[in-house]
Amino acid sequence: MMNFTKLMLVIITASAFMSSCKLSDSQKEEDSIAVMAYYVAPGKDYHPDQLPLDKLSHIIYSFTEVIDDQMKFKNPKEHDKLQLLVDQKANHPNLKVMIACGGWGGSGGFSDMASSDSTRQLFVNSAINFIQEHNLDGLDIDWEYPGLRGAGNPHKPEDKQNFTALMKELREAMDATGKKLTLTFASAGWDRYYDHVELHEVLKYADYMNVMTYDQVSGTSPVTLHHTNLGWVKWDDVKDTPAGKKMEQYGMKRDPGSAEKIIDYCLKKGVDPKQLVIGAAFYGRAWKGVPPENNGLYQPNKGVWSGWAAYNIIRDKYEGKNGFNRHWDPIAKAPFLYNPADSIFISYDDTMSVRLKTKFTKDLNLGGIMFWQLRLDTANDGLLDAIYRESKK
Repeated sequence: MMNFTKLMLVIITASAFMSSCKLSDSQKEEDSIAVMAYYVAPGKDYHPDQLPLDKLSHIIYSFTEVIDDQMKFKNPKEHDKLQLLVDQKANHPNLKVMIACGGWGGSGGFSDMASSDSTRQLFVNSAINFIQEHNLDGLDIDWEYPGLRGAGNPHKPEDKQNFTALMKELREAMDATGKKLTLTFASAGWDRYYDHVELHEVLKYADYMNVMTYDQVSGTSPVTLHHTNLGWVKWDDVKDTPAGKKMEQYGMKRDPGSAEKIIDYCLKKGVDPKQLVIGAAFYGRAWKGVPPENNGLYQPNKGVWSGWAAYNIIRDKYEGKNGFNRHWDPIAKAPFLYNPADSIFISYDDTMSVRLKTKFTKDLNLGGIMFWQLRLDTANDGLLDAIYRESKK
């Protein structure tokens, strides 16, 4: 038989090993980044059990809107779809299912609702009831944008303070439920947005700020640009190039937008890096009538071509196919496609660019990476797969 001294030594050693394992697991959890998917459920053939939920930390069902100063679905049928998604938590206990309110086309009710104590309270109460009804884990406020017109929305200078008040009252009400609920908000990926929010005040109440580092340029841009690039392209570095001359000709003498640029801006403002979540685009933007110089990048165009395209369509039909050639911009750290025969230029994220965005997130100790939106990915070896693999390195 083992004597008492040896037995105690074995117990102590085993105990130390278990403590080490627990510390290691805890440290791993602390060091992990959030991977958040915005998600719009399809109108038919809806199978939430087939979604790659094991690769996500958060899924944000989109969108409710501000209707009669309350948070509601425009289509009540969305309640059933949302609940089916929430039910998947039984198989994915670490997944947080959240609800988003607003969006580009659904932010028209925010300004008036947030302008008085009584209407804000009506909204907050409705949001809490909604969260509790569906057993959700949090709320994303996607007001596009306080103090700015967005998609032609009502807006006023007082939105700046009213947004803070709304976030404060939401945080207090969410905490009062006794459940640890996540509160996030979507912010623009360009610095003018931050002139219209009380950044440090709002971040007292939010867990994360989801920075929309996509749509850096719209189809109305007279010059083709990257719409979701990571790398910071400096005007001083391009102004003397033929591409820079084209940009100057169209009055675009400035650094184009980028994730690196806006994250640098936020960090210099003193934002806690752990509250910053950068964005990836699971879709591309395209222009027509683009001349072949510089393979179509930083060139004039004749307007939007086909609006935007889901990544699954881009990869299946355009990437290296049907006359489209893939190019890589090492400064912008972004891919683009150009079809010289049809004069079409497409800016998008691919597996390489989202991997670099994820590595950037980890290197800077940011809170995480999010994307719009899950249904636009490919079923196999897609963008989420690239993000997930990089996040686990």
